[in-house]
Amino acid sequence: MGCTVIKVKPLSEQQALTLFLSKVGPNIVQNQTIMPTLKLVVKECAGLPLTIVVVAGTLKGEEDPLIWKNALRELKERIEKVEGVEAKVIERLKFSFDHLKDEKVKSCFLYCALYPEDFEIEKDKLIGCWIDEGFIDDMDTRQEKEEKGHVILKKLEENCLLENITNVLGQPCIKMHDAVREMALSIARMNPRYMIKAGLQLEELPEKEQWSPDIEKVSLMYNSISEISIDVLPTKCQLLTTLLLQNNPIKNISISFFTNMPCLSVLNLSFTKIESLPNSISELKNLTTLLLRGCYQIRDLPCLSMLQELKKLDLCGTKIEEVLEGMDMLIKLRYLDLQVGTLKEIPAGLLPKLVHLQHLSFNVVNEKTSLKAEEMEPLKKLECFIGRFEYISEFNKFISSVQKSKKNLIKYHLHMTSSIMPAARDKTVTIGGVQNWEGDLIMHPIEIQQLNIVKCHYLRNLVDDNSSLKNAIDLRIYDCKGIECVVSLSAFASSSAHPLQSLEILDLRDLPKLSALIMKDAGIGSVTTSTLASSTTFLNFCTLPR
Repeated sequence: MGCTVIKVKPLSEQQALTLFLSKVGPNIVQNQTIMPTLKLVVKECAGLPLTIVVVAGTLKGEEDPLIWKNALRELKERIEKVEGVEAKVIERLKFSFDHLKDEKVKSCFLYCALYPEDFEIEKDKLIGCWIDEGFIDDMDTRQEKEEKGHVILKKLEENCLLENITNVLGQPCIKMHDAVREMALSIARMNPRYMIKAGLQLEELPEKEQWSPDIEKVSLMYNSISEISIDVLPTKCQLLTTLLLQNNPIKNISISFFTNMPCLSVLNLSFTKIESLPNSISELKNLTTLLLRGCYQIRDLPCLSMLQELKKLDLCGTKIEEVLEGMDMLIKLRYLDLQVGTLKEIPAGLLPKLVHLQHLSFNVVNEKTSLKAEEMEPLKKLECFIGRFEYISEFNKFISSVQKSKKNLIKYHLHMTSSIMPAARDKTVTIGGVQNWEGDLIMHPIEIQQLNIVKCHYLRNLVDDNSSLKNAIDLRIYDCKGIECVVSLSAFASSSAHPLQSLEILDLRDLPKLSALIMKDAGIGSVTTSTLASSTTFLNFCTLPR
């Protein structure tokens, strides 16, 4: 490609020492006992900034002189046993990897090398992958696993093995430095055995010879593979546990492709162009994760009843019309994404069988997947839920059930409308087009953070007590012709606290009858009005009365 090689001048001895001390921690800087050995360790880093930072991160906070002496001896031995500048750099970086004490943390780090070079990996998605792989110990809740994942990420960042960045969308991500990734690849070629050919513009699967029997993980994501035909099939992959094929224009997969993968646990075919899966997928008895997100051309799938170990199934964005045959047999499911606009119904009795679900999501625009509260009631372990209720009565039953049973709903987006509204907060309720609001009041979860109301023309005010929206930070009301005030309080309201004490954002549009934000009945026919907290940001006051 006509690249120009630029030689980078190593740091001077003093520059290297200054950089090392800035990363190793203030307690070490002040420790004169360690300082002579520390300077020798810095010297072994050969003035290379990345090596200095990584080695310093590994020894950060270590005050035992014996640990420093051992580190110096180990670095020297590593460097002496290899030839060439690049090999010596990789050995210095391996020093940090080998000092990760937990084997699962090492696995988490190596997993990052499965992505293409310079790829910005979203932290939340990465932690989700670690959970799928079983790298994070089993815990009572998914949230606990995610928190453990963030602890692991912090450890890898502190060791300077991963770079903490923010992508253009403002999402927290990590990146691997090229040299660190090369180090990870050098490890993954040996033990455990990975085949990593991500983002290389491949147009077909690697040749049979490259699919060695001891391969454990294969990453072919972000390539240009359009077909998986029988003549390029691997012979036997008895140890293969992970196959990542996402973001390829794959249209067809050979009928017998999955036949020789008895240990396959994670299969990612997200954002491919496949129209169907071969029946051989039913032979994957150890499959725990099946990801088909963004497979917009899939309309039908084979029976999944044999996949008894399946814990995660993502069908978001597919075109399936019926719930998969055998789904009621997948009783180990913990994560189910059915955000499918074409789904015609949710069979009665399905959800109560999936009692281990922690994450459940449906397409909230699809009226045909509206839920019944009694179907949700057995899901005691649910932590994240996105769904729609057609009737106020069902919505209220669900909220009542959640609050009585104290379900651990950490994130929810609850809808009673087909209108698309922003859901910027973890705990959001969106209500639209309700015609009988006057006769059937809607319950709000006590911890609700965002409430969206749209096209509820019979609504005159939003709440009539002091507690239901006390934690709300985002309130949006659009196109409600009858609303006269946002909050209406009776003279006997129990609390003296501001009814919208936590509100940060108020967005009001097309409310022609609005005359006050907060109105309180002072008794004997008199009314008083109140203002909002000074911290509230007004996004919009469109078409309000003068």
